[in-house]
Amino acid sequence: MGPAPAGSSPETPWPVRVVSSKITQWIDRLGAVWVEGQITQISRRPGTRTAFLVLRDPSADISLPVTCSPNLLTDSPVELTEGTRVVVLGKPAFFPGRGSFSLRVTEIRPVGLGELLARIERLKALLRAEGLFDDRLKRTLPYLPRCIGLVTGRASAAERDVMSVTQRRWPDVQFKVRNTAVQGPGAAAQVIIALRALDADPEVDVIVIARGGGSVEDLLPFSDEALCREIVAAVTPIVSAIGHEPDNPLCDYVADIRAATPTDAAKRVVPDVVAELALLRELRGRSTTALRTWVTREERLLGQLRTRPVLADPGRAITDRAAEVERLRSIARRDVDRLLVAAQSEVSHVRARLSALGPTATLARGYAVVQSISRDGELHVVSTVDNAPAGTELRIRVNDGVFWATAGEREQPKEGDDE
Repeated sequence: MGPAPAGSSPETPWPVRVVSSKITQWIDRLGAVWVEGQITQISRRPGTRTAFLVLRDPSADISLPVTCSPNLLTDSPVELTEGTRVVVLGKPAFFPGRGSFSLRVTEIRPVGLGELLARIERLKALLRAEGLFDDRLKRTLPYLPRCIGLVTGRASAAERDVMSVTQRRWPDVQFKVRNTAVQGPGAAAQVIIALRALDADPEVDVIVIARGGGSVEDLLPFSDEALCREIVAAVTPIVSAIGHEPDNPLCDYVADIRAATPTDAAKRVVPDVVAELALLRELRGRSTTALRTWVTREERLLGQLRTRPVLADPGRAITDRAAEVERLRSIARRDVDRLLVAAQSEVSHVRARLSALGPTATLARGYAVVQSISRDGELHVVSTVDNAPAGTELRIRVNDGVFWATAGEREQPKEGDDE
């Protein structure tokens, strides 16, 4: 709380009349203002010079007392009743005697249908620009809800339609109904309260807001900005079933599902048990037929496989292969034997050639290998007479052994020695 005005203190407090006078002065400074609202209460008595009204803000739970001349009500070109949207020109006034506040009105202008539609269009454009109509925000309805929350008028045709059609389609479904005003002052606020309660209930799987048809003025609460934003903020999927097919209040655009009528909403929320059972029987029959066809086809294929030779006499293939293997083994053995004989013959020929050309055969023909022995004991083959001067010790190898000799004097070869 701010500091007290000058001249006001615990020691020198202001009397009530001073405070009332100052409040009157402050309010008088505001002057005349134009105010828009919805008439929620009209009180006028014959013979009095003042009529009393209550003007309410449609988007908030705020009301304002209004006083005016009864002539403004009787002379209005449109009958002013509770629920009428109006624009008034008035001057705020404070009455010190009663300590009350009111708006003294000197002019009342009913808001026409065209202006209402224009305002709805402007609000529609605003909500669309904010993305509240985006399909990505739409929640998916459960296939089979256990409990349905229903917001509708008390004992209304919409309530009967939704409940009767839904229970006929799926008898086990449960309802939690919140009856509210569905037109006139305070309708939007009551619908918001009911919507919040059902959205907070964990047993409720889907919420239906239902109302029968009506004029633009009758359906005006369902184009309320606060209600539209509440629908978007809800966690539970919401179905809007307001009016008939041509009616399109703004809550139709922000709801997850828009139903043309309350009956259409019931059909969208739950499946038809008769149709579902019929579909189940059909699918079961199709599955049975498909399974039987598959089994018959597989049995036929199995029968064909069993009649094939490989399965009729499984050992025949092994027997045929065994005979073929034995034949191939005989051929292989014969070829190997032939190769071995040829190889042995070739080895014998090579061995004979080696024996004929080897030193042993040469020694057998009468030749000898003569080696000289040096002083250090090394052996050197004597290939010329110069290699074995007289007195050289010689080692002579012949065919059947080795003997030692000493070289004598050199002798000139005689004619015919080479032979």
